Amino acid sequence: MTAPREPRRSPAPRRTTPPGRGAAPKKTAKGSAARNPTAKNSAKPQRTGRATPQRAGNAAPARKPAPREPSRGRESGRPPSGRRKPAPRKKPATASRLGLQAPPDARRKTSASTRGAAGARRPAPLEGRRYTPARPAPGRPEIRQRWLIGATAVIVLVFVARLVQVQVIQGPELAADAQAARLATAVTPAHRGDITDADGVVLATSVDRYTVVADPVAIQDFRGHGRVDSRGEPVQDGALGVAQLLGPVLSIPDAELAAKLVGDTRYVVLAKDVVPRAQRAIAELGLRAYIRTDLVSKRTYPAGTVGAGLLGFVDGEQAGRAGIEAAYDDVLAGSPGSETYERSRDGLRIPAADQEYTPAVPGDDVRLTLVHDVQWKAQDAVDQAVRDTGAAYGIAVVQDVRTGEVVALADSDAPDPNDRSTAAVAEPSKAVTAVFEPGSTGKVVTMAAALETGVWKPGSRFTVPYRWTAPSGQTFTDSHEHAVERLTLTGVLAKSSNVGTVMVGEKIPLQTRQDYLTKFGFGQPTGLGLPGESVGLMPPDDVEQWDLRTRDTVLFGQALAVNAIQATSVFTTVANGGIRTQPTLLAGTTDDDGTETPAQRPDGERVISTDTADTLLHMMEAVTDDDGTAANAKVPGYRVAGKTGTAQMWLENGQQTYMASFVGVAPADDPRYTVGVFLRSPQSSIYGGEVAAPVFSDVMGFTLQKMDVPPSDEKYRPLRTTW
Repeated sequence: MTAPREPRRSPAPRRTTPPGRGAAPKKTAKGSAARNPTAKNSAKPQRTGRATPQRAGNAAPARKPAPREPSRGRESGRPPSGRRKPAPRKKPATASRLGLQAPPDARRKTSASTRGAAGARRPAPLEGRRYTPARPAPGRPEIRQRWLIGATAVIVLVFVARLVQVQVIQGPELAADAQAARLATAVTPAHRGDITDADGVVLATSVDRYTVVADPVAIQDFRGHGRVDSRGEPVQDGALGVAQLLGPVLSIPDAELAAKLVGDTRYVVLAKDVVPRAQRAIAELGLRAYIRTDLVSKRTYPAGTVGAGLLGFVDGEQAGRAGIEAAYDDVLAGSPGSETYERSRDGLRIPAADQEYTPAVPGDDVRLTLVHDVQWKAQDAVDQAVRDTGAAYGIAVVQDVRTGEVVALADSDAPDPNDRSTAAVAEPSKAVTAVFEPGSTGKVVTMAAALETGVWKPGSRFTVPYRWTAPSGQTFTDSHEHAVERLTLTGVLAKSSNVGTVMVGEKIPLQTRQDYLTKFGFGQPTGLGLPGESVGLMPPDDVEQWDLRTRDTVLFGQALAVNAIQATSVFTTVANGGIRTQPTLLAGTTDDDGTETPAQRPDGERVISTDTADTLLHMMEAVTDDDGTAANAKVPGYRVAGKTGTAQMWLENGQQTYMASFVGVAPADDPRYTVGVFLRSPQSSIYGGEVAAPVFSDVMGFTLQKMDVPPSDEKYRPLRTTW
């Protein structure tokens, strides 16, 4: 009986077993030939995994089956006895071993290789063998780990770079900015030095005052927390609550104050010039995070109008702007201090933080040569004279003959420097700003030149008419019409004759006239250093440029202009034995330790000899005699020497007015003080002997008594005024 013919098999595909997986069991045909290796019709073993196709009807010769690779993880069977186990074949790298999915064609080929004929099922495993299905290839975590490590490293590197930038590169700058935001600097104003008179009476001083400032933005966070105000009512939150506490201290209604505390600004001034007692009450309210009090200095003038036109004033920054305040501002001002500290966001000081403190250095006190009582008397006297005569203004100057110190310098209608409602306080003293022709007071310079050069003597004789034409062709007249008078040089001065003075000057060269005007200080700064001072006006230095009239008018005080200090200093020079001392207002300074420093003064300059000065002073006594022009200048108990003046003043509109004056010295036998009185545009009379001499007598008499000057003990021996 012929064996059944095996079905025709397709050629086996190439093995695609993934690496690491055991070889799949070899497929055999069904039937006894497949199970019996010795059978005649057994199939030949496959070479390199390929199946040999069999022809239909012919049995294939029996071949020894190829050894099978063991299944994964176990032995697939023992090899035939007497035969060595073949070496395992190197498994090719496949897609499944690399963890990748095989392409569809490969999967189809693999599937076909595990089947027999087309469409046949996988043959059942051999007896005694266990079939293990293929497992998926494991993943490779080291690749993901490398990516994670790289990404982490990049992130860490970014953070490290940012940290280095912030901490190392920008660290100091950021720290400085942060500290600057926390820092607050409080400026401590320096105490401005006091201004006192010669006896220590305070004329100007500074007091502590406070400015109350609110922070409306911070006040929005204020909470009453069960507090009660001074009226026993609960304190509300916000601006109304702060107003409840602060209003009674500042004497401001709650509603009005609360309206000021609402807004988006950080700085609102609630009150100025708050006294220290009120400031302490504000500090006790515990509102430091919302309300602060800034220390300021306020300038006050306890003497009121006394010395007002001379003292000047200070501005809001406590800087001198006029008078003594401006002239000695560098001495009075001092140096402000400061305190720098760190504060929290709510405005409170951080106790443990760094602080810097620079103490304020107070200014030095300035002691003037003024005497308070004499200054008051001078101001009162010129004020009264202005009212009595209808003058535009008046000036009074009191000067110490021996030192040149100005004891009083008064302007009429002086404003109160405590009242800043008008600009009058800013006006400088007219004693140094207003200039005018000295008039007949300038005749003293001519007489000094005549005596010093020796061209005339006190008894020299002159025939003086009312009108006279000089050799220059210029005609001059006296102030009063009179008959021809026979006057001595003393008489020319006593009668204040313009014609006689021109006659005297005929023997005085032009350059000598110019030199003596300069020696007595005309056209030069006075030395007081007051703001706005005018040095006056002088004819050209080259006397050849003087016109014909100027050559003679300078002899009796015209064709030049001076201020009140310059005019007064001429008489002080004569009274001081012919030595000109620079006028001064500064007696000295006193620092914060109480150390006094006297003012430095230049040495005096001799202008005329002592004999000439004494003679001229004796001649000036005739002016205050009964026959002179200033009998009203007498001071009971004291000998007085002086000179009247009626000077023309030209206005801007071309019109003319007058400056009536009298300057005198007392006691004439032992001079101590010089007083000059000047009244502009008096309405009652234009002559100094009538309107200015009485004021001189009042001021000089008071000064002599105040300064304890003894009366004259030597009787006056008058000089001859006529011949």
